[in-house]
Order: sequence, then structure tokens, then C-alpha cells
Amino acid sequence: MTRTVYLDYIKPVLLLTLITLVAMLRAVPAPAAGAETLTVAGGCFWCVESDFESVPGVIGAVSGYTGGKATNPTYDQVSKGGTGHYEAVQITFDPARVSRETLLNMFLRSVDPTDADGQFCDRGDSYRTAIFVSNKGEKAQAAKAKANAQAALGQTVVTPILQQSTFYPAEAYHQDYYKGDKLVFTRFGPKRQKNAYKAYRKACGRDARVKQLWGKDAPFAGS
Repeated sequence: MTRTVYLDYIKPVLLLTLITLVAMLRAVPAPAAGAETLTVAGGCFWCVESDFESVPGVIGAVSGYTGGKATNPTYDQVSKGGTGHYEAVQITFDPARVSRETLLNMFLRSVDPTDADGQFCDRGDSYRTAIFVSNKGEKAQAAKAKANAQAALGQTVVTPILQQSTFYPAEAYHQDYYKGDKLVFTRFGPKRQKNAYKAYRKACGRDARVKQLWGKDAPFAGS
């Protein structure tokens, strides 16, 4: 193939590729200018991710691990214990649409903040609750939300406020687990992923306990 013929062949291919890339870029919404993040640990990260991705003003939520010393931890390592990491969720939000204060108040009312040893049926250090902050302003907001929750509940809130450290996204199969359609085999039998998630959430007693604690103030119980 001569150089001229080759160029005549490759130009349409390149043009088609560029058109495809432009279309893909337009299809992916860009994060809002001034977007912020809030990282929290509330037991099973599937549930926290599911809850907060339903909130208007939340751009997205990523399941992951943070708070420990192990680098690039895996789910198996974290769940076995010893890494110091929490199962956590990093929430990206538009502060013009929903405030950090609102999200903090919602978070504390979506978990059992009186439980220091895990959440619901999930026990162990990796399932404890926590709020992670990166500066004094965020720490003050978290402390205010914690005090507010404690006063509203009339019980001691043990959820710690911790200095933010490296956040490691969890494996791809954990992301958006709650709406996946893949067939999985669980203790509930073979189910579509989203149905397995619902069965797990109900069996774990998450919503029942949150409703017992917070009543009508529980923002996600029953979702």
C-alpha cells in the first residue's frame, strides 16, 4: 500500500474515531464546578452508596477503604481485619444544591451511631462508623452534627471524627452493587445482584434498627 493510498484510508477512520470520542465526552456529565467531597463510614458500603446516590445534589458516591495503614488494600484484606481500614464511601456533591451540614445530619440518622463494634449484622472494625475531615472547618461542622444527633437521640453517639487519609476505591464489582443486574450466588440462592442486595439489607436488619432509633427522622430506611 502506497503512502498516499494509506493516508486516504486512514483519514476517514481517524475522523470517525474523533466523532465517537466527542460523542462519548458529551454523554458523560462533567462534575459541577466547586464540587466537594464527604467521606463517611457507615457499615456496609453498598448501603451507604445506595442511600446517598438518591440524594438530590449528590453527584456520585464511591465505595472504598480508608482510615488504615495498608496501601491499596483488597476487600478480603479489609474484611479479615488488621489493616485498620474502614469500609467507607466518598460522596461527591454540589454544595449549591445540598450542604455538607445536611449530608452529615442525614448520615448520622442513617446508621446506628451508638454502636462502637460494627453496624447491624456486620461486626468488626471495618464496619464501624466514622466521619472523615480534612480541615478545621469540616471538623467543626462534623462536631456540630454529632452533637445535634446526640441531643436528638438522647443517647451517646460514639461515631468518631477522624482526620482524612488516603481513600482507596474498592474493587469494580462493589461499585453500584445495589443496582447491578448480574446473576450472583448467595446464601439466599441465585439472584440478580440488585435483588441480592435487597435481600442482604433486609436480613441484616439495617432499616429496622434505624427506624427503631430515629423513627420518622430516618432519611433512607425502607429504601
